Amino acid sequence: MTGAESTAVLLLRAVLGVTMIVHGLNHWRGGGRIAGTARWFTGLGLRHGRLQAWLSVVTEVGAGALLVLGLLTPLAGAAVISVMLVAGLLAHRRNGFFVFKDGYEYVLVLAVACVALAMLGPGDVSLDAAAGIDIDGWAGGGLAAGVGAAGTAGLLTAFWRPGAQLPEATAGETADGPRAKTPDATPAETPDTPPAKTPDAPRAETPQESPDEGQEPS
Repeated sequence: MTGAESTAVLLLRAVLGVTMIVHGLNHWRGGGRIAGTARWFTGLGLRHGRLQAWLSVVTEVGAGALLVLGLLTPLAGAAVISVMLVAGLLAHRRNGFFVFKDGYEYVLVLAVACVALAMLGPGDVSLDAAAGIDIDGWAGGGLAAGVGAAGTAGLLTAFWRPGAQLPEATAGETADGPRAKTPDATPAETPDTPPAKTPDAPRAETPQESPDEGQEPS
């Protein structure tokens, strides 16, 4: 692998890895934290939402770190592919392609980039190269895609229950936390408060005429 090729692979690994680490940390420490992420997964039809939330955090942060280090690169790519497949199938597929419509564009790019990375190999600046782990080409791409697809199939078989009313689901919930709700005010919900008092305006005073007014003083 030439110096340019090794640098290109390093850039790809770094961007993919950091993206996944930040994504996992957002599921953990973002607006909704683990509870919000759990409700979001449950809303997608996955059982044990809290377990799914922690699995997503560990998988994304762990796979991202392995990609940055260039360690077990095909398996790290497989973990990312599995996460992207689950997200694409359950959350984004029905919204079409474009990411600005919450479609599957973003997750597709990440998944395919991981397959390509597994085929290219981790590059010379990697722990795989230092340890003599050399799985790339069709073997690397097939390993990443195959393990990723198998992991997705296993997770959906074990935990996905589409259409089931799962107790943890909350309408209007996202991975970042509950959306702001504006309850309709009713007389029963509005505390009785006395009407605002406005100070009485001073009456216009008219001078009172004295009996002597208008007469010559005596």
